[in-house]
Amino acid sequence: MPPQRATLLQVAQRAGVSRSTASFVLAGRHADMRISEDARQRVLRAAQELDYRPNLMARSLRTKVTRTVALVSDTLASDPYAGAAIHGSLAAAVAHGHLLFIGETEGNPLVEEKLISDFLDRQVDAFIYASMFTRYVRLPRLLRDRPVVLLNCLTRAAPAHHAFIPDEHEAGVTAARTLLDAGHRGGIHLVGNASERVFAARERLAGIGSAGARLAAPIECEWWPESAYEAVSRALRDGLAPRALICLNDRIALGAYQALRAAGRTIPDEVSVISFDDSDLAAWLRPQLTSISLPHYQLGWQAVEALLGPASEPAVHRLPMPVRLRASIGKAPFE
Repeated sequence: MPPQRATLLQVAQRAGVSRSTASFVLAGRHADMRISEDARQRVLRAAQELDYRPNLMARSLRTKVTRTVALVSDTLASDPYAGAAIHGSLAAAVAHGHLLFIGETEGNPLVEEKLISDFLDRQVDAFIYASMFTRYVRLPRLLRDRPVVLLNCLTRAAPAHHAFIPDEHEAGVTAARTLLDAGHRGGIHLVGNASERVFAARERLAGIGSAGARLAAPIECEWWPESAYEAVSRALRDGLAPRALICLNDRIALGAYQALRAAGRTIPDEVSVISFDDSDLAAWLRPQLTSISLPHYQLGWQAVEALLGPASEPAVHRLPMPVRLRASIGKAPFE
């Protein structure tokens, strides 16, 4: 049978003070209640000797504050590339003295409604509503009147809540400028499916265009190594002679690397390659891949900071995506 936890009354009795005095000391209110330093020290010593821990459940029933935050996502928590967003959220929650609950819906609206209802039954103070892929969402009905921040997603309406997303447009600008700075002016091909329906692809492509890079014919493929390998291999067999490839993610870059190597094309001497995401894969490839980093950790941290920090006007916050320069970009040959 577990040992009985010490009560506030026992702490007060050992310290020789009233229960209310012990409560004020342990709540940090000794100064405004004019409690002597001697009494404060006796209370603190008694609490330590008895290994006293406050009953948080009882406190939450009194105050209606549980110091808990719930992160509700589709598949964010189980994705290895986005786990840093969870770490950032956890770190910020701990810094504010809060616990973070995490729940996944796998995109099922019935599971989502049940999950949010369960969190509300547990009197969670606030919510982070998160998405694996940056996209527009419709906030669930149960969250519309609750303290909530959007993580890696946003709504089409005027912001009613803070939303934190990667600055994908500026990332496209960075990709283009990185190649332009290396002297590449032609023979630049986008590899991937730049569908208008995919927020990241649409924003990255717009950024590339606004930086002044002239793209040659795209190499269409799914955002996966096998598809990229087949598409790039086919393009090379058909006579394509790219000088640079902008891959829409690191998985595509992996497939492109394999296709170029199989065709006897060297990176970066003959073909420069730049990508997005800066996953672990980028540093494992040889030569190491220059990639533009998704700020997952910062997204998680900033979302919790906005939720638990000082109140401010709701806005969409686009977080920078820094380029990680490695060995996959070479100087363009003199033309």
